[in-house]
Amino acid sequence: MIVSMKNKAQRSLRALQYPAVGACALALVVGLALHPGASFGADAAKKEISRTIGKEMTAAQKALQAQQWQEALKELGAAEQKSGITAFDKFKIHDFKGFAEFRLSKYKEAEADYEAALAAGEYTPEEAARTTKLLFRVAAQNQQYAKAIEYGKQVAESATVTPDDLNIMAQLYYLQKDCKNTGAWADKALAASKKAGEAPKENTYQFKLQCASDAGDTAGMEGPLTDLIRLTNKTQYWNTLLRLERQDERDDHNLLMIYRIMYNTNSMNADTDYIEMAQLLGDAALPGEAAVVLGKAASTGVIKDEHKERTTRLLKSLQDRADADKRGLAQQEAEAGKSTAGELGVKLAEVYYGFGDYQKAVDAINQALQKGNIRHVDEAYVYQALADAQLKNFADAKKALANLKNVPNLSPRVLKLWELYAATLGMPTAG
Repeated sequence: MIVSMKNKAQRSLRALQYPAVGACALALVVGLALHPGASFGADAAKKEISRTIGKEMTAAQKALQAQQWQEALKELGAAEQKSGITAFDKFKIHDFKGFAEFRLSKYKEAEADYEAALAAGEYTPEEAARTTKLLFRVAAQNQQYAKAIEYGKQVAESATVTPDDLNIMAQLYYLQKDCKNTGAWADKALAASKKAGEAPKENTYQFKLQCASDAGDTAGMEGPLTDLIRLTNKTQYWNTLLRLERQDERDDHNLLMIYRIMYNTNSMNADTDYIEMAQLLGDAALPGEAAVVLGKAASTGVIKDEHKERTTRLLKSLQDRADADKRGLAQQEAEAGKSTAGELGVKLAEVYYGFGDYQKAVDAINQALQKGNIRHVDEAYVYQALADAQLKNFADAKKALANLKNVPNLSPRVLKLWELYAATLGMPTAG
């Protein structure tokens, strides 16, 4: 039902190698930009580079500062070949080589040299923490997921841990097919983002969603889908959620409510969706709206060849009925105005809505609600909200939908979906 996240996860981790694209990789490079030069000078007061390799190391340091990475590696290679070098010499050589290799995107080589430098125990605590974080990212980049996870656990316990670090841990566990830990680390990343005042990452929820989907846990998919909709308002998430909610719905009234949300979130992608919604609207004596729905499907080319003849006939029938409604509109207005109950006013508003006269629809429903005695008050609030939304009166639309929680016997599923729709009103719709 949803596209597998494994390739997306791998691409996300690979993106770390491109500082211009991966913000996390860029932060690491910037954070380490002065690492070799700073540690060279600071440690000299305590431990000195051997005279044996002093010339090569000085040249390497200057090359690093000039961003001449290959030249630096050449000098470091020469230093490494000298006899009689000390443990501190080896540490500095590995440290400098790791930095140059990282800047050259030679991640496997950088990983080996930084591991050797870290094992020497010569870094300051701050440098060791920074190098561990770098090794965490590099091991992930090199698809050494188990090793990256071990480094990531150390990073997670450090004072410098970020929500992005925790999110990468969720990705790593997902790639290891460990959905239990995927969910646990995703929740840690989300909590950290909230604490830091940052927007959560879309893929944090995606990993939880895919794990639930892989396990056939439809109930477990609903939470991540709801979170993704609140975060992105993407039609693909709406479509998946609404199909899940629709699949075991047997009540036509509730089913039409779900279709209304699907239609108004632009998340319909099958001709059968439009056809069934149009039929349900026609059965509800709303041919004008039904004709609009089916007309949109026909105009966008979504109707399959095997359904075109049937759709054409249905659309003509609905349009004929809608034309009859339009001819009788004046009489409907008069009857609704005379009635002491609000039921006819709601029906009139629904007709207005179907014809695209949204302000009249809002006005008619407001008058109807004042009169009361409405059979389906939930529909009154829904059409009031949909009409206000078309008029960009999102605050009023949200108020109308908020009234649904006071409607007796309303389906909890339908209420939950309209509340989610209300939460996204005014957000841009993404594909």
